[in-house]
Amino acid sequence: MIANADALLKPLTIKGLTIRNRVMSTSHAPGYGSGGRPQERYQLYHEEKAKGGIGLTMFGGSSSVALDSPAAPWNQISVADDGVIPFFREFSDRIHRHGARLMIQLTHMGRRTKWDTEHWFPVKSASPTREPASRSIAKELEQEEIDRIVADFASAARRCRDGGLDGCEISAAHGHLVDQFWSPSSNHRTDKYGGSLENRMRFGIEVLSAMREAVGDDYVIGIRMSGDEMLKGGLSHEDCLTIASEYVRRGLVDFLNIIGGQARDHIAHAVSLPNMSFPVAPFLFLPSAIKREVDVPVFHAQRVTDLATGARAVADGHVDMIAMTRAHIADPHLVRKLSEGRADDIRQCVGAGYCIDRIYVGGDALCIQNAATGREATMPHVIPKAEKRLKAVVVGGGVGGLEAARVLAERGHAVVLFEKEARLGGQINTAARATWREALSGIPRWLVGQVGKLGVDLRLGTEAGEAAIAAEAPDVVILATGGRPSLGHAKGAEHVVSTWDVLDGTVEPTGSVLLYDEMGQHNAASAAEHLAKRGCLVELATHDRMAAEEVGTTNQPVHLRELYKLGVIMTPNMELIEVYPEGNRLVAALRNTMTDAEEERVVDRVVVDYGTLPVDGLYPGLKDRSINKGQIDQAAIVAGRPQPWELNGSGGFALYRVGDAVAGRNIHAAIYDALRLCKDI
Repeated sequence: MIANADALLKPLTIKGLTIRNRVMSTSHAPGYGSGGRPQERYQLYHEEKAKGGIGLTMFGGSSSVALDSPAAPWNQISVADDGVIPFFREFSDRIHRHGARLMIQLTHMGRRTKWDTEHWFPVKSASPTREPASRSIAKELEQEEIDRIVADFASAARRCRDGGLDGCEISAAHGHLVDQFWSPSSNHRTDKYGGSLENRMRFGIEVLSAMREAVGDDYVIGIRMSGDEMLKGGLSHEDCLTIASEYVRRGLVDFLNIIGGQARDHIAHAVSLPNMSFPVAPFLFLPSAIKREVDVPVFHAQRVTDLATGARAVADGHVDMIAMTRAHIADPHLVRKLSEGRADDIRQCVGAGYCIDRIYVGGDALCIQNAATGREATMPHVIPKAEKRLKAVVVGGGVGGLEAARVLAERGHAVVLFEKEARLGGQINTAARATWREALSGIPRWLVGQVGKLGVDLRLGTEAGEAAIAAEAPDVVILATGGRPSLGHAKGAEHVVSTWDVLDGTVEPTGSVLLYDEMGQHNAASAAEHLAKRGCLVELATHDRMAAEEVGTTNQPVHLRELYKLGVIMTPNMELIEVYPEGNRLVAALRNTMTDAEEERVVDRVVVDYGTLPVDGLYPGLKDRSINKGQIDQAAIVAGRPQPWELNGSGGFALYRVGDAVAGRNIHAAIYDALRLCKDI
């Protein structure tokens, strides 16, 4: 049982609005908006949390109040016109029927957006400064524009009330317009909005005063703000404490939602959206300090990944409401499982940052380990029972095979899982050995616990051959045999080793190492850190424009920070063309991809990452004996329908492959392959 769980399950009342417990999901931008509106996909995503017992779910991170704060980047919500009200009403009804509360975040992005999108208005801010993250230089706001934006905030708040939302907050965190006025790093004005902190607070006071006038005293309005910008020349903790106390003293806000940091550039993003390299709840001290000075409820979110941490934060009085946003992406039913005494069934967030990293490259938020999140229209979070019990064989105990076994067992089928190694987990066991990536091991840990509870017949240390599979008389065979590292196409590949060899300890390089990366993912950067920490002199060469180019916003800056600290040489735009021995060392020939100029390195080891190739030895022999020749009906699987093959228990089996057994991809792809196939078997 979770210690202090009762503290999380107590209601919280804010100005007559009662929230059933102290667990929430903060406003964020999953990229599910359509036409600037929260349509069905967006609503189903939050409805699942409401079904799962959450007290308050907030949506629309960075929902725009004005036309010169475009909603287009990251598929945001626009609250700039009355057309959004019917969507709010539908959304509110959907959430309220499950007993949860629904709020939205309103903002003007100021300089923290792009000018070359949607309406092509210049970005606006307190002063004509450039934001490194958006790369936009702002136009300094004139008084008439300030007055108009204040009125835009008021109109947006009125639309929230008319749409039946339970409240709203404004964003004054992550470098939006309100905190652009607050922060001396972005506000260089000399009029009544600049200079002293009192003057810099003026714009936010005008915004909140106008919102209050528009919606009345009984409507809940809050603010999300930093407790310390952690930026040289920015807002200090003392500044933030002064702002919070003054806004509360004036009666402008009914709650404070406190974070640490801001998001002006790449490393600031990574700090304000902490990944698994950070400890759990790294900035809890900031809301705790502010709570001691104010008399309104204080919320907090930042890497609170588990209920034990959340319960302690509330029980010990650090905060009144704990936000577990990414935790709900991993498991939207975590509150219900807690209240039912099933805390060990919660699929815990591991902090991989896959959800956020996808957003910042224009994708949609997807959980690295829960493939149903964001796909609620076709993918179930609770697996229904099948009408008929079948016999299934799964070959491979990586995350794809484990998810297939879990879903098939939840369906009520008899499942045998063969794994040739003595340990389940597959490639994650290797990835988790990297310097700060150990938390990945939580993904197979949960899956192993679930398949154990469900009675899956686990045969570890057993390599499945065709005869062993046939002896089970299966109706379904799932090949989840995973991948093997590719050593690439350079001449002399027999002289190189893979990043897998380094991370799993098969090879312990010493001296100088050339690490060549053609994938731009975590593996090479992790291996480079691993080697450098063991005293190797490492050069990380890559075909890409930079090291770890494919790694996203919450992770790439951490990799780069560590590589710089460790003295790793990073060489972009290079192709490895040959490796050959010279005495007891190796010569690696590189070609510049832009100029074709060739260079050589004399090193002790060459390590490469070219991705994975399928382990597919079983497939050809089983394919010819299967009723579907190993194929899937693509139209059926995309539509979320069952595969058309008749499984009647009278001999013959359907054969499917998932994950890297088909082609080298990633953790999410393997889990999604397994879920969308097996949910209908």
